[in-house]
Amino acid sequence: MMPDVTINHREKAHALLKADAEKILRLIEVQIENLTMPQCPVYEDVLDTQMFGLSREIDFAVRLELITEVEGRNLLGNLEKKLNILHEASQSTL
Repeated sequence: MMPDVTINHREKAHALLKADAEKILRLIEVQIENLTMPQCPVYEDVLDTQMFGLSREIDFAVRLELITEVEGRNLLGNLEKKLNILHEASQSTL
C-alpha cells in the first residue's frame, strides 16, 4: 500500500501536468484568434516549444514514478486531439 504522501504527490503531479496542457491549449487559442495563422512559423515554433516542454515535464514525472507512461501518453494525446480540433476549426473559417 502506498503512503498518503505518495498518493498526494502523484495526484498533484497529474493535476499540474494537466493544468500545463490546458495553458498550452489556451495559448494556442489566443494565438489563432488574435495573432497569427496556423501556417505561420511563429505559431509553429510556439507550439513545438510548448509541446516539447510539456513532454519533458511528463518524462520527468514518469521517471520519478509520479505518473505512469500511459498517463503521460494520454495527457499528450488528449492535448494533441484538442489542438487538432482547434486547428481544423481555424482552417474552416478561412
